Amino acid sequence: MNKRWWYTLLALPLVATLAPPLYARMQPEVFGFPFFYWYQLLWVVLASVLTWIVYVQTRETPNG
Repeated sequence: MNKRWWYTLLALPLVATLAPPLYARMQPEVFGFPFFYWYQLLWVVLASVLTWIVYVQTRETPNG
């Protein structure tokens, strides 16, 4: 797989949070947090994981 395709994963958090009408609601709640808040917090964690995955897959190794 070409390395540049890994960078498309970085667009997922942007697309997932770009349209607030899709997630601007109260239900379902998780641990008392309305959907809007825990959805945003979930994407903070997922964006970090996706960034790490892209970094690992695209970094240059010393031997090749």
